[in-house]
Amino acid sequence: MSEKSYGRTRLRDAPRERSDERTTESETTGDELTCPECSGNVVTDDEHGETVCEDCGLVITTDSVDRGPEWRAFDAREKDQKSRVGAPTTNTMHDKGLSTNIDWRDKDAYGNSLGARQRQKMQRLRKWNERFRTRDSKERNLKQALGEIDRMASALGLPDNVRETASVIYRRALSEDLLPGRSIEGVSTSCTYAAARMAGVPRSLDEIAEVSRVEKSEVARTYRYVSRELSLEVKPADPEQYVPRFASELGLSDESKMRARQLLQNAKEQGVHSGKSPVGLAAAAVYAASLLTNEKTTQAAVSEVADISEVTIRNRYHELLEAEEQIGLA
Repeated sequence: MSEKSYGRTRLRDAPRERSDERTTESETTGDELTCPECSGNVVTDDEHGETVCEDCGLVITTDSVDRGPEWRAFDAREKDQKSRVGAPTTNTMHDKGLSTNIDWRDKDAYGNSLGARQRQKMQRLRKWNERFRTRDSKERNLKQALGEIDRMASALGLPDNVRETASVIYRRALSEDLLPGRSIEGVSTSCTYAAARMAGVPRSLDEIAEVSRVEKSEVARTYRYVSRELSLEVKPADPEQYVPRFASELGLSDESKMRARQLLQNAKEQGVHSGKSPVGLAAAAVYAASLLTNEKTTQAAVSEVADISEVTIRNRYHELLEAEEQIGLA
């Protein structure tokens, strides 16, 4: 066969190949739109991230990626206010994450190192970028405080919602002019302590003081002042909230956790918890529960985990057992 005739043959076959491809694509699309079991109509449930058959209820795909925004709007005005492009705003950054950051690594988009002149240029740009991001003393104060909150929350293992709440409390304290005469570290520590208690993941003052740069007495004094001035609705710490963390660090079972909660509930019924440290009660309950469920642990181990003296654990331990005996006799 000559080259010309071969070329004509290929040209004649090309449209046929393209039409075959189109047929295959249409079949694939049709397969995606119909149920593989009953050939019924398939719909996408965006709320649950699933693709479901309308006729037989077969779940075809799960955990689909939601391409929409992370916020909800209930009217046109609210939708216009919330519409934006880019990452969601956050109160944990002084500019709410709306500014630009210049990477500290002197590399280009391909990962190659920059030359000497480019490195000097990028250093100047970083310097001026930081100056523009914090234009006044309030923004510099906020930047330092939010960095301190993030550092302490990381050291204490607190979730993101606690960091957001602590940042909002600090912003309120700054806007209402509560900072004069008090250190940035003291106010940011008290905001972190308050946010943890409000979120139901409390940390004791001793734990807070360990990661803070100020004394425990200053943290307590500033916390009382901030909570009073801002009218924060902070409930008294519940001893039961400390039980899961203490039991987990000691490697105790779920049975011990439930037994410790039961001991604390009995103590509340008898009024034993009034005026007592919630951390001490929780530590004693965990120790007593470990003995009652034959999961031996020492007072020294519990004392180290809860940061409470062994004397306190022994005193609360006897009070908890007496409260349970009184309920049993009643």
